[in-house]
Amino acid sequence: MQRVGTTVRFHGKRLVNMDPFVLVLYAFAVGLTACGLAGSAMELLSGRRLAFAEPYVSPVHILRSLAATACAGPFMLTNEALAARREGRIGTMALLSCGCTAIAWALALGVVLIAIASWATANLGSFQFAG
Repeated sequence: MQRVGTTVRFHGKRLVNMDPFVLVLYAFAVGLTACGLAGSAMELLSGRRLAFAEPYVSPVHILRSLAATACAGPFMLTNEALAARREGRIGTMALLSCGCTAIAWALALGVVLIAIASWATANLGSFQFAG
C-alpha cells in the first residue's frame, strides 16, 4: 500500500513520511562531500595530514584559517580525535563526542551550502547581461 506521488512509504504496520529525513540526509551528504573535497584538496596541496595546526590554521592568517576550518573542520576534527585516541590522550567517550560534533558540523555545513546555492540560483535571473 503505497500512495502515488508522495514520499509516504508503507513499513510493516505504519505509514512513514520520509520528507524530513531525506532533507536532513541530503544536507548531511552535501556537507560531508564538501568537507571531504576541501580537506583532500588541502592535504594534496600541502602534502601534510589535515589538522588544526600549521599550515592550515595560523594566527597570522586569520581569514584563511577561518575559511579552512569552516570548510574542512569536520575532517580536521576527526583526524585530530583519531590521532589523540591512538596516542591514548582521549577516551572512548571523548572520541564519540568528537564524532558527534563532526557529524553535526557536516550537517550544518551542508545546510549553509544549500542555502548559499539556493540564494545564488534565485538571483541568477536578476543579473543584466549586455548582449
